Amino acid sequence: MIKPLQLTLIALVIVLQYQLWFGENNRFETRRMERELFAEQADLEIQLARNNRLRAEVKDLQHGLDVHEELARSELGYIREDEIFFRVVE
Repeated sequence: MIKPLQLTLIALVIVLQYQLWFGENNRFETRRMERELFAEQADLEIQLARNNRLRAEVKDLQHGLDVHEELARSELGYIREDEIFFRVVE
């Protein structure tokens, strides 16, 4: 025959196991939230690296005319008056 203390302990274990697997903030929910957290951290690292590159570009633009010319050449096709432009078609 099961004693009242044993019955109480069994009931306590059942309640705790239920909370662990199916209750609020259960094991499955915690794992899902951990995965989301890792994904957000990876995205944050990418964004921080992008921000650092943009800060460096802004600093270069503020302090040098060479960067302005380089951007104009690569993005707008800028050519100086005394230069000759050659296009190689393959």
